[in-house]
Amino acid sequence: MKVIPLCAFSDNYIWVIHSSNSNAVTVIDPGDANPVIDYIECHDLSLETILITHHHNDHIGGVQNLKNRYQCQVFAPKRDNQPFADRDLVEGDEVSVLNKEYQFSVIEVPGHTMGHIAFYGHDALFCGDTLFKAGCGRMFEGTPPVFLESLQKLANLPRNTKVYCAHEYTLANLRFAQSVEPNNDAIDKEIQHSQQLRSENKPTLPSTIGDELAFNPFLRCNEDSVQKTASKASAEKTFSDPVRTFATIRQLKDNF
Repeated sequence: MKVIPLCAFSDNYIWVIHSSNSNAVTVIDPGDANPVIDYIECHDLSLETILITHHHNDHIGGVQNLKNRYQCQVFAPKRDNQPFADRDLVEGDEVSVLNKEYQFSVIEVPGHTMGHIAFYGHDALFCGDTLFKAGCGRMFEGTPPVFLESLQKLANLPRNTKVYCAHEYTLANLRFAQSVEPNNDAIDKEIQHSQQLRSENKPTLPSTIGDELAFNPFLRCNEDSVQKTASKASAEKTFSDPVRTFATIRQLKDNF
């Protein structure tokens, strides 16, 4: 499956999925229509479908313009009740795109927003602002138990799953991860790798679920090293509750 990132705003990625046998494409979370229009017109493509993960404007700001211009279908979370949606999606729904060439399962992942969904299929996960490389989204609408449960759903996907998140936050996330687990060699190694990619003006994405399990502190809330940092930050001697660990390190990240 050919997936191309389009840069938008200061750090957003709009993901484009290409058909292997036509000029049709699907785009995910087009917060800005202009990069999508430029790409489609430059490569003589046809926009068939837009997939939306959540309602924030940097993910949906370009949808209506694109829909008006290309008469494409839009699939979005049911809970967000978007007026532009042709189909409202809930947990367990299956989405077929590009003349049924690719199929994705819908996973509800509340936390960043309560209506947030992700799309999983073909060893790929399009997860918006729920899971980032070495991080996770801010908890705008959810609670720690809800958000952690969503992250654990994604952590249970096959380790070779490619993770296509929506922002280039990787180096900042890795610096925070290093502060949580200063002795985690996987973090040090990934910092070097991601710095090299950014020095070449390349995305640090996608990562994989296996990668995230090795260096993402928000997927490592059962690890003693992460719980130790959380305990110290909370002024408690020790605790081993993953939810409390997650809540504490999420607050630490908010102020990092």
